[in-house]
Amino acid sequence: MNIISLIRLALRAIQRNKLRAVLTMLGIIIGVASVITIGAIGQGSKISIHNSLSGLGSNLITIMPNSNEPGGARLQGANVETLTIKDINAIEKQASYINGVSPSSQSKGQAINGSLNWPTTIEGVNEQYLSIKNMSLRDGICFSDRDVRTYAKVCLLGQTVVNNIFPKGANPIGKTIRFNKIPFQVIGILAAKGQNTFGQDQDDIILAPYTTVQKRVIASIYFGSIYASAKSEPLSEAASDEIGKILRASHRLRATQDDDFVIRTQAELIKTLGTVTGLLTALLTAIAGISLVIGGIGIMNIMYVSVTERTKEIGLRMSIGARGIDILSQFLTEAVMLSVTGGVIGILIGEGLGLLIAHALSWPPVVDESSILISFSVCTIIGVFFGYYPALKASRLDPIEALRYE
Repeated sequence: MNIISLIRLALRAIQRNKLRAVLTMLGIIIGVASVITIGAIGQGSKISIHNSLSGLGSNLITIMPNSNEPGGARLQGANVETLTIKDINAIEKQASYINGVSPSSQSKGQAINGSLNWPTTIEGVNEQYLSIKNMSLRDGICFSDRDVRTYAKVCLLGQTVVNNIFPKGANPIGKTIRFNKIPFQVIGILAAKGQNTFGQDQDDIILAPYTTVQKRVIASIYFGSIYASAKSEPLSEAASDEIGKILRASHRLRATQDDDFVIRTQAELIKTLGTVTGLLTALLTAIAGISLVIGGIGIMNIMYVSVTERTKEIGLRMSIGARGIDILSQFLTEAVMLSVTGGVIGILIGEGLGLLIAHALSWPPVVDESSILISFSVCTIIGVFFGYYPALKASRLDPIEALRYE
């Protein structure tokens, strides 16, 4: 019996029990749609994370203080004071793989303009900070090296701060605001960047010369962190190693002492988050794949029912010359068609859901061709695997007994 005849017979049998066929395919549809959707979400989240972090500068290097005190809890960030202007000068003079370096000192407080105020963060940096962090100005100018050296009380405002302390339509440039009790003249407005991958508002910030922030706001000579920019993304690791050696020498650490600083590259962070996302996607995909197995069991169950219902038909066909292989092929074709049809419907639904979720989360739409190919192959295998035994049972029926079956 040729393949065309087998397909016609299978279609005729499926059409006789449309509702049962749909319910049989439901497990396959749900399983495939889940696998495709989860794969699209996983790939979309990876690309979104990469794009978001790359927006900060794919060659960004972050240096933070870290305690190396023996026998105690390791402290980080503002709890440890190890980074100073001496480190900045050493990196600027000795590092060969970087384009720029900027300190960072932060403090939280109230930005005040007249009767309007807004809780925000002021960050003390130098004039290289904008290029290092891939930031730009929407209006005005950036403070200069001279402003840094003279402790100038000037600042750049993020768009969120502007929206909350200036009346709509007012131009902040040239105006004087207060951060807590300290006056700052606004000389520039930062271009809006929106929220980052972690949901933090990147526009809720005030930038000012680090010398001004250190002297007038936090009264400390230590930095909360240092940012550097490698000459290119491939050189990030080499730049990180070089900075590590420079800082160890600057801090006069002995060979037996641990670093009292932590260096993180953007590429390292992207890789780490990508690995975590990949593991979660694989786990969820495996869970969704269980429904494919359940769908396969459903196909086997229905094929058993179909064989029982059509026992007399099988006996009649055998009595007029149909061979066991013909009966086997007929029922196997039905099982494969149920599985593959469910798989195709599941793929279409999965792609649609993936695109819909990507649009809702503002992620780049991703159609993972490999997951579609794998899902289609798995559906075919499931149809053959779970349909073979009922089909084999049908092919081995005794024609005489089959014709007598009531």
